[in-house]
Amino acid sequence: MKNYDRVWATVDLDAVKYNMVQMKNNIREDSKIMAVVKTDGYGHGAVPIAHEIEDMPFLHGFAVATVEEALILKGSGIRKPVLVLGYTFPYCYEKMAREEIRPTVFREDMLEEMGKAGQACGRPVKIHIKVDTGMSRIGIRPDESGLAFVKKCAETPGVEIEGIFTHFAKADEKDKTSAKKQLETFLAFTGQIHDQLGIRIPVRHCSNSAGIVELKEANLDAVRAGITLYGLWPSDEVKRDIISLQPVLSLKSRIVYIKKLEAGMEVSYGGTFVAKETMQVATIPVGYGDGYPRSLSNKGYVLIHGKKAPILGRVCMDQFMVDVSLIPEAVQSDEVTLIGRDGEESITMEELGELSGRFNYELACCLNKRVPRIYTRDGKVVYSKDSFRDFR
Repeated sequence: MKNYDRVWATVDLDAVKYNMVQMKNNIREDSKIMAVVKTDGYGHGAVPIAHEIEDMPFLHGFAVATVEEALILKGSGIRKPVLVLGYTFPYCYEKMAREEIRPTVFREDMLEEMGKAGQACGRPVKIHIKVDTGMSRIGIRPDESGLAFVKKCAETPGVEIEGIFTHFAKADEKDKTSAKKQLETFLAFTGQIHDQLGIRIPVRHCSNSAGIVELKEANLDAVRAGITLYGLWPSDEVKRDIISLQPVLSLKSRIVYIKKLEAGMEVSYGGTFVAKETMQVATIPVGYGDGYPRSLSNKGYVLIHGKKAPILGRVCMDQFMVDVSLIPEAVQSDEVTLIGRDGEESITMEELGELSGRFNYELACCLNKRVPRIYTRDGKVVYSKDSFRDFR
């Protein structure tokens, strides 16, 4: 893309749909998928991805972290349910009720205020109750106090219980003992809700991406697809021979300068790399100001003409340097692959995460608004988004 020669991320919409089908084929037939598109779709772009998959028949809806993220989806025309997974503040309850955004509840004050909001707008707020089965983050206890809370939810005017859920803390570990214990606790609690309170909650969900891959017994009415939606793996302990995933995002740039270094010359801030011999060095106009990890200094690499070019010295805010001594065909303006495939070589987010001391979730989310996103379908560009457009 000529307009984005400095840096651009390509988001493959076909890969998103491929990953959805792979996950659906691995879960219970009557389980639906809730696509987690928080943090702007883990940095990939929530709105284009949501629109691409909304009509898939097994998609229940979407999950986000904040009401603002939910309103962006609704404002873009998304029709299927949108659940806010975290706490929502009272200032937004009436707007959530009007837009039919599903809040997560776990406090009585939230419940009371949401009930008032539902009554004020003339339609009940459809709530999802969060149960803490071991994450110790948010959620009611799966005990008598929790049962009392569920009973109050059922009796509060202006709200309607649509869902109940929990979240696994260790489903991405090889040992599934903890996750299975959480699932057992959750199922026992929802059983008590049905048997003791006579309440049947329509949508029970607890499986995250790791659960979708390896815990079929946790496929309830819905599952929440997060990192796997984007073709990335929850951890290196999750089996990779159960489903196939296609990475959705690639990151590219171009060489802007090539110079010869003599032995003894230093590279970048602090002179942490010193040339031991004559070498050819290329400058790439990307840096930690774009979300590219500074911790890749002196240890990461990029691909040029299908060959590895190691990073030399410290990654700067807006630039970094690589060794192209063994790539004599490299010239200024050549394409550079920071994430993705070039010929027989590839750089995955998992690999970069390990090299940089981050993990793939963080790496994807940290690619910021300075990086334009280009969306493709069938190999053709169908949409692009850059923050600079907002001010032109």
